[in-house]
Amino acid sequence: MDIRAWAPGRVNLIGEHTDYSGGLVFPMAIQLGTTVEGDLLDGEIRLRSDDQPDPVHLTLPVVDPAAVTPRWGRYVAGVASELAVETGLDGRVSSDLPAGAGLSSSAALEVSVALALGAADEYSPDAIAAVAQRAEFAATGVPCGIMDQLASARGVAGHALRIDCTTFEVTAVPVGDDVAVVVIHSGQERQLADSAYAERRAQCEAAAAVVGPLRQATLESLDAIDDPVVARRARHDFDVSTPVLDELVEHLRSVDGVYGARLTGAGFGGCVVALCRPGVNPTPPSRRGWVVRPSAGAHLR
Repeated sequence: MDIRAWAPGRVNLIGEHTDYSGGLVFPMAIQLGTTVEGDLLDGEIRLRSDDQPDPVHLTLPVVDPAAVTPRWGRYVAGVASELAVETGLDGRVSSDLPAGAGLSSSAALEVSVALALGAADEYSPDAIAAVAQRAEFAATGVPCGIMDQLASARGVAGHALRIDCTTFEVTAVPVGDDVAVVVIHSGQERQLADSAYAERRAQCEAAAAVVGPLRQATLESLDAIDDPVVARRARHDFDVSTPVLDELVEHLRSVDGVYGARLTGAGFGGCVVALCRPGVNPTPPSRRGWVVRPSAGAHLR
């Protein structure tokens, strides 16, 4: 096959639900990712997936990504629509990223599809991330922030990324050999399109309408917010955890060699991340876990 593009997933270490309000986040691209490979095809996209039973067949240009079936094809269609491509691809998608775990499998698919469709010839990594973000909204209606796509496009091997989601400044921060990062699945699958993610964003926007950008707000200024729920969102109390996630975090914190643990991703299920002493893997026998490494960003292979 002539084209082979790869994009990583990510784990977020600090800063859930702050990217869409212009705050700071601290994700890390990981070695698990999605590969799109194939040959150029005029006027069509034909993709098979190792993980999905039904293939995607799109006629270009794509008019309505949200109407595409099967559902995973909507992400492909969203990217093709945003790039306005007329030349597509005949190939396959493979991934070692778990779906529905909060490790940005959708962003990895979007970014790898964008590269496979030639975006690297005309777009910077930041612009590819923006294309992928718009594609996700077009595909699912989820008003996601840009953290996932930017982490996938801009990952730096051996580093996490401090991203300012107001200026989009990215600072690579070394991840030392004195810590291991372990991601553990809670067993709760989650889909942002079926969650209260959009509601949380709307509540943060309602708070910002009263006090201005939340990035710049003071605790005293939040007293002007009448709605107690909206005020909690402004204080970063997002209510996105679950009893299963909380129980797993508490268990991990009790394990010798675990420095700390928290949910990662947008919540509503998915994974937790634990910072551990090297050599420690606290994954319970009943759960799936991955020791992840800070990876380079998306690229053609």
